[in-house]
Amino acid sequence: MSLRFFNSSQSVMEKVYKYYQWTQELSDERTRGWLMVDSPIPTLAYTLIYLSIVTIGPRLMRDRKPYKLTSILVPYNMLMCALNLYIAIELLVASTRLKYSYVCQPVTYVNTQEELRIANAVWWYYFSKLLEFCDTFFFILRKKDAQLTFLHVYHHSTMFFLWWIGIKWVPSGSTFLPAMVNSFIHVLMYSYYALAALGPHIAKYLWWKKYLTILQLIQFTTALILGVNGIKSGCDFPLWMQYLLVFYMITFIVLFGNFYAKAYIHKEKEAKKSKDEIQNNNNCPEVTNENDKKSQ
Repeated sequence: MSLRFFNSSQSVMEKVYKYYQWTQELSDERTRGWLMVDSPIPTLAYTLIYLSIVTIGPRLMRDRKPYKLTSILVPYNMLMCALNLYIAIELLVASTRLKYSYVCQPVTYVNTQEELRIANAVWWYYFSKLLEFCDTFFFILRKKDAQLTFLHVYHHSTMFFLWWIGIKWVPSGSTFLPAMVNSFIHVLMYSYYALAALGPHIAKYLWWKKYLTILQLIQFTTALILGVNGIKSGCDFPLWMQYLLVFYMITFIVLFGNFYAKAYIHKEKEAKKSKDEIQNNNNCPEVTNENDKKSQ
């Protein structure tokens, strides 16, 4: 019985390994040998370390005072802003010169300067997802535990691995569009964070945080529509990736939509309700005084 189970397990492992080798053969030759691209192990290892820190970090900080980190947060956010601006511009310029389609752009496995420029920018976009783990670490060190939501952790941990898939198998083609658009949004986002890190005297003038979430929801909805259209129209782009995109965008729309509703719509309603109650309470004494005067 045990021998049969061992043989069966060995057979399954052989099939898994052969499948892995087959997928390796399908990977894009242009990015082979690039940092952290050939094997999933570095990406998975960093993701596991990230999730471990998310789990253990708040416990370690429980009895400690929060760190301010202003001297780190400002340059970090400015660096991330500059990196995302570089990625967005590189993708915009190269895709424009190549006359890429925003609706459906097949992967062209050629080594022209502009195609490699796009692949290089996509790699930097993938690498930026590793750097973005610092967003979470700073929340932990500053004891902003309320920010460590399922949405935040899900977003950061999954994006890194999914863009490893992108840079390994499809570093050009329609891959450029979500990376370009998201990078432009991240320029605005990290600009906001850099200014907010300067302190409350600056943060009170920053009114556009709400609109960053709206932009992200527009981005996810547009990507979902393009993904569905690509499947229906038979776009010459890996079909399984298009299905993955559609599913992933649905999860983002649900999670970010829920965040927007709680953070802005519900709060605005509660603020309006509180304001109305204060006004009603202020009006009550006046009515009472008038009645008292009439009775006299």
